[in-house]
Amino acid sequence: MYYQYDFKFKVQWGDTDAAGIVFFPNFYKWMNESTHEIFASIGFPVSKLLAEDKIGLPLLETHCNFKSPLYYEDKVVLHSTVEEVGKKVIRVNHKFYKDGQLVAEGYDVRAWTSFKGKPKAEVIPEEVRNRLKSSELIVEG
Repeated sequence: MYYQYDFKFKVQWGDTDAAGIVFFPNFYKWMNESTHEIFASIGFPVSKLLAEDKIGLPLLETHCNFKSPLYYEDKVVLHSTVEEVGKKVIRVNHKFYKDGQLVAEGYDVRAWTSFKGKPKAEVIPEEVRNRLKSSELIVEG
């Protein structure tokens, strides 16, 4: 287990479906946001990587298990942990908590990818690897 990040947020009305329950794609949206926040918090915001270096983090795989529903105005802590830093691939595990109870968990796998020409996975720079492998916990919100 490496770098950890706690992303705190409140469920908004637009995040819910007609039954008042969070619409499932929003869990993937929040996992994506948390992964991007991890990179920003270690000094490598994805927007800057794309604009300046033509580097992106496209999704290779993602999954989420739902254990309990979330509703409008629920306060959520999304605990994200960098689980694996491979040569070209990063895996981040995500756990959603409401009032300390686990309500969903999932993961995403991404490739460090150059968009200079045809997209191609590249070796993750050592500085990025070292920061992702730190055991630091960042809490936002």
